[in-house]
Amino acid sequence: MTDTANAKPDVSKHFTSSILLWMRTDKPRQEGMDRWKGPHSGIISATPGLFEYRQVHLAADNPGRWPATPGIETAIPDDRRIDGIAEVTFENALSPLAGRKQTALAFEDEVNIFRRTLLHAGPPGTSRWYDVAPGQKTGSRAVIYLRRGEKEGTVAFHKFLKKELTPALIATGELTELRTQVFLPWSEKTWDTPNVAHDNPADQHLHASVFLGFADDAARDRFYADHAAELTALLAPHVSAIHAYDATDALTYVKDSQILPDYES
Repeated sequence: MTDTANAKPDVSKHFTSSILLWMRTDKPRQEGMDRWKGPHSGIISATPGLFEYRQVHLAADNPGRWPATPGIETAIPDDRRIDGIAEVTFENALSPLAGRKQTALAFEDEVNIFRRTLLHAGPPGTSRWYDVAPGQKTGSRAVIYLRRGEKEGTVAFHKFLKKELTPALIATGELTELRTQVFLPWSEKTWDTPNVAHDNPADQHLHASVFLGFADDAARDRFYADHAAELTALLAPHVSAIHAYDATDALTYVKDSQILPDYES
């Protein structure tokens, strides 16, 4: 760990929903990714009450970047491998009610692009964005999903993420971006879109996400090479799965409550 171990960057707390997305397999993957990036993004961007809307596109080849660890699932099962994430951050806890009309349009369009969608939401204020590297540009990203261990309680897990894992990630000195989110218990009723699968067996549930930004791919690779072992030792008592993805793009369409004329990457 570097001398930044004691650093305490500014943190902002948000109300965020993350929708995990799997592209239809009866069409070329890139066709679906392009429609999501294009026409579908316009539907979501027009939703009232958004503070930010970001699409995180994941690499097609994502077997799981986290090193193999006994007792922890680090290889991502083929059928559970995510293609992308819609990261929707609201202005306040009542904002989702204002967006019901656009949400209905999004429901109708999903079947044209996705074969499975799963919405994960956390209580207001539990999506945390850390200002780890003010002014530095992010050129590469990783997304890590965590599943709690069988004996790990919800409160203890949330405390671990905030008090232990987050400081350890910051202390690597590699990050240009850090966002963490803990999830409420998953319920299909929160995003029960028609003609799209929402299967999510209990043993496949995810309980938190960590978005990591780096200066470039070399810094991302260095993070795994130099820090994964000690982070695994920290994680092992608390988790049963670590699914680490490479992201290819993070496209922002709504920022600071304003629809952007063109997305920012």
